Amino acid sequence: MADLPTHTILFEILTRLPAKDVGRSKSVCKQWYALLSTQDFVKIHCSRSVVSSNQRVLLIDDLTCSVRPIISNNNDYGPSSTVTFPFHHQNNDVSILSHLNGLLCVCLNHTYELLLWNPTTTAFKRLSTPDSHGFYINNLDAIGLYVDADDDYKVLHIKRRSGVLGVYVYSREVDSWRNIPFITRQEYLSPHFNWSAGTFCGGTLYFTVCECWIGGMNVVICFDVNSEQFKEISFPPVPSNGMVQGVLVNVKNVFHMFASTGMFEMTIDLWTLQGDYWIKVLSCPPIPPDIIVIVVRYNTLCDKW
Repeated sequence: MADLPTHTILFEILTRLPAKDVGRSKSVCKQWYALLSTQDFVKIHCSRSVVSSNQRVLLIDDLTCSVRPIISNNNDYGPSSTVTFPFHHQNNDVSILSHLNGLLCVCLNHTYELLLWNPTTTAFKRLSTPDSHGFYINNLDAIGLYVDADDDYKVLHIKRRSGVLGVYVYSREVDSWRNIPFITRQEYLSPHFNWSAGTFCGGTLYFTVCECWIGGMNVVICFDVNSEQFKEISFPPVPSNGMVQGVLVNVKNVFHMFASTGMFEMTIDLWTLQGDYWIKVLSCPPIPPDIIVIVVRYNTLCDKW
């Protein structure tokens, strides 16, 4: 090992280790700490972690948090390990809003504060400021976590307050918030529209925006993370004579949506986005509404990996 170049040790060996072991390796020396903290190392490590044998699910229950490995060959979980919250919290207090490359954006429900948190390293950053940035209100706000072309991790916060819509971006590198214009229909600021959390895929952050009643408007809002421009694309062509919901999924950097629709019987279709057009991948037969709740919940939990 002593004869191996440092670059080989770091980028060919340590990039294949679990994140917790990489964290321990940072204490070897200052050179390793600096190199293991670079964006190049993080990107290679993340790309090699996205295999079935490395997948984990993070579970938050009351005051506790645990991580369990996913056993892909039988769709089961392995033994759990406890994760300690590094910040003060109350019972049922932590809500996961968005995630990217092991970094979580969470909300503390009793204070409405936003935090960035790495459960592996236990590092966290409070995003709230004295001028009221970084506070999240459920059912009114939407959050998306992304990384731009300069490898800066950022948070997009869409806020609806008293009939006013504001859009703000937090930069981890600069450690500050700034306002950006929202160039699309202003009626989406109405509480009659439900916004999903943002899903990052291929340089774009996607949100579903659905009106709260049967037959209402359903659209997808796209945010180009480099130009910081918004645009609107159509929802998949699903029937609008019942309740409609879309669950967004990034599968190997290809954007998909599970679209469910119906009233007394629900159907789920899986769609993929090619350009600005939706292509149906598969369709499920009608199923009872009580089963659809389980399916949507499962996909939501998967979105917290």
